[in-house]
Parts: sequence; C-alpha cells; structure tokens
Amino acid sequence: MKSKVIILTLISIMLIPITANAISEAAVMLLLIEPSARTGGMGQAYVAQTDDAFAGYWNTGAMAFNRKKQFGSMFSNWFGKIFSDMYYFHLAGNNYIEDLGNVGFTATYMTYGKMDQTDEDGNLLSTFESYDLAVAATYGYQVSQNTGIGLAFKFILSDLAPAMDNNQTETGVKGQGMSYAFDLGLKQKGVDLGQILVSPYNGALSLYNGIASLGGFTKAELSDYSILIDKLDFGLNYQNIGPNITYINESQSDPLPMNFRMGFSYRALESKYNKLCINADMNKMLANSDPIYKRIFTSWTDDFKDGDFDSISKFNNSIEFKEIIWGVGAEYIYLNLLSLRSGYLLDRAGEIKGFSFGVGVHYTFNKLYLVNIDYAFQPGGDLQDYNQTLSLKLEF
Repeated sequence: MKSKVIILTLISIMLIPITANAISEAAVMLLLIEPSARTGGMGQAYVAQTDDAFAGYWNTGAMAFNRKKQFGSMFSNWFGKIFSDMYYFHLAGNNYIEDLGNVGFTATYMTYGKMDQTDEDGNLLSTFESYDLAVAATYGYQVSQNTGIGLAFKFILSDLAPAMDNNQTETGVKGQGMSYAFDLGLKQKGVDLGQILVSPYNGALSLYNGIASLGGFTKAELSDYSILIDKLDFGLNYQNIGPNITYINESQSDPLPMNFRMGFSYRALESKYNKLCINADMNKMLANSDPIYKRIFTSWTDDFKDGDFDSISKFNNSIEFKEIIWGVGAEYIYLNLLSLRSGYLLDRAGEIKGFSFGVGVHYTFNKLYLVNIDYAFQPGGDLQDYNQTLSLKLEF
C-alpha cells in the first residue's frame, strides 16, 4: 500500500536516534523514541541513573528503588516547522507498595498527521490520521539492598491507514497491526570490578559444584575477590521483546525494534548542596528476520563482512559496529533547585552526532509536592539541526 510506504519512509527519516540499517528491518519505531528532556540534555545516557517517573521506559530495574509516587509527561511537536500536525506524547507514573514492589504504567502516542486515501487511479476516497500507540504496565522489585530487577508488558497498536475492501485493491491490504512486547531491566548500585574479573572462574566453579552435588563430591569454594566502587552504578535494559507485527499477512510481518541498552553512572559528588553525576550508555537495535530467541544473538553479527576483522580501523568502520549508538552526559544539581546538563550523542549509522544541553528547575510546594520542569536542546539529524524538548514531572 502506497500510504504505508510513505508513512514508514517518513518515520525512518525523522525518528531519533535510530540506526539506518535496522530501520528497514523493524516497524513501530515509536517504541525507540526516548522520553524525558532530562535525558535529552545528557546525550541520552540514563539507563543506570534512572530515578524518576520515566524509569518505566528507561529501566524498570531502576524503578525498583523509587519510593514515592511519581508522574511524568513529555510532549513534542517533532519537526513542527516541516510537519505541523505531527506530534509525540508520553505519559508515565509509578508508585511503591510495601512488600510488593513498585508498580506503574507508561502510555506513548504519536500521530503522523492527516493523509489522503486514494484508489489505484488516484481518486480521493477519504482522509485519515495515522498513529502509533503503546501502553505498558511496569513493575520493579528490589531483590537486595543494591540490586533491582524489573519487567514491562506493553500492548502495541499501529494504525497507519484504513482497510481497503477488494473493490479498491486486489490484495485487500489493511493498514492496522497489533502486537505485544516485554522489557527486562536491571540496576546494580555499586559495581564490584573484582567480582566481574573472577566471574568466568566462579561460573566454572558453579557448574562444577552443581555436578558435585549430584555426584556427592566435595564442592569448590568460589572466589570472593572484590574491588567495590560504591558510587558506580550499572544499568541494563532489553526492550521490545515480542512477536512480529502484521499489517498485511504473516509472511510479510515486520519485527519490532528490539533494543539492547546498557550503561554506567558515576555519582561523583553527593553533598547537601551539590550533586554531580556522570553517565555513559550504549544501545543497539536487535532487528532482523530471525526468530526472537535467535535475534538476540544474531543481530550482533549478521552485518559483518569479510575483512571487517582485518584491522582495528576496519572493525571500527564496519556496519555492525557503526550500528551501536553511544551517549555520554553529566548532570550537576545545585541546592535541589537547579540542574545543568550536557552530553554528547554519537549515532554514526543514523548520521546523528553532536552535543546536547539541558536545564531543569525543581520546586517544592506545601513541603510535599516536588515539580520538575526540564528542557533539552539536542542534535536532530539532517532534516533539523537541533530538537528542543520539554518534559514535566510531579513527585510526592
């Protein structure tokens, strides 16, 4: 259907940040638009720091540590100077329940504006609005003092064009698809580099101990070697793990934009009046035609070509390595009233790179309600040099 092709082409050009090669293999790119102007100001590096209402998107494992009621929203008229009727809206919230964990929700909506539906001869049949919608239930649980895990289950509706009957098209094409997906999140406060170094050794011993318990042998003692960095946090998030979405038929279904995101956050300064946090993230879309259980692995290697490992330079410039998106950023908070942020985003495949800047204002009223207003100025790619985003949060 021409309408679908046009819409998906526009999506592939405009959404940020998205690797170019994976665009042609995945649908519902709405799922990769990153909410929160706070993160936009830090080069989209936030998976390990996440501590607000947007944790339901960024890392449900980090959501496990939240202890207050939190709500957040973000509205953006993407490329408003070019497409005035195209906009994005995200709403999120979470609440801690004693002995149960942190439960929440996210709702994301994006409209691509109004379009004309025509027949094969170009005659106008109707005018319709194309949109994508994703609604998720989120959950985070703190399994220990320093470890949180989380899960999100999302329902996805993509309504790109109205259905045509057989009198209007030979194939009876429909422009609406539905699917569902899971997110899996983890946050570890305080990274133990020593345990990371000996993890292969301990892993082998754990396997041996399992066999020893069955055979009645003496178990080996695991290494307790430790280099603990208390202020260094680790975050990981697998996003959009779900079946393909179908618009036409099963044989022409499209994979969801499954995404792997991980990063570190270093709490460099934590005093009464001043706070400084430094973040580094990497993420990669895991999209190809393989089944989900294979895609998790094959998406890391399927674009390598002969010669990519001949030198460091060739490996660095390979398609597979270019598809990894890197982000670094920092946030300085003064008196819990004002935040200053900056970062750098590098998406070589999507040709999006540059510095980002942001500011946040925090205001507490009635000694109970905390309002956060965040603004970001971030690189936008070829069509628009920079995007400006604004988000609002409430915590009590």
